[in-house]
Amino acid sequence: MRTAQEMLNYCQVNQLGNGTLKSWDLKHFTVIEHALQPNETVQFVFEGLNNYKSATTHEGNFAYAVTDKRIIGAQKKLIGETLKVISLDFVNDVTFSSGIAFGIVTVDSMKEKFNIAVSKAQAQNISDRLQAFLLERKQTQQSATSQPAPAAPTPDNSLDSLRNLKALLDEGILTQEEFDAKKKQILGL
Repeated sequence: MRTAQEMLNYCQVNQLGNGTLKSWDLKHFTVIEHALQPNETVQFVFEGLNNYKSATTHEGNFAYAVTDKRIIGAQKKLIGETLKVISLDFVNDVTFSSGIAFGIVTVDSMKEKFNIAVSKAQAQNISDRLQAFLLERKQTQQSATSQPAPAAPTPDNSLDSLRNLKALLDEGILTQEEFDAKKKQILGL
């Protein structure tokens, strides 16, 4: 999913928020489409009222894309546009709460904390997806950093290495002490 139309369709089919007019929703997603990097993959998208504090205090409808690298929030205005980007590495927590009229997804990052308001069911759905995605991403990163220990050298490699070391010793390039230390290292002693 890379185009604004694909993002809007995904959002509507999966009931992940909605704006006031589809034509404006498409414009918000177009801002995201233009902000995507060539190698960036959109995982899922949603819409909601950005920086929601109350029914009358918020920044209006935004479209959001969660990619493999960041969360992008975008709003097309009559004149200009707003683009907010948070690296996934800076996201501390995602929470869900519900009020009288809306459900609220709160994204807490190193730099800011903001609320996104949509219907209660949609907010719960968005929160669940975002939390599951972040957990999976964290587990993938942890497994990638825990590389297996290097395998012990095979006897053939050890013999070749020892022969090469002996030749360096015989040529006077290595001292006896250096040779002995490397020999112990190769043999794992």
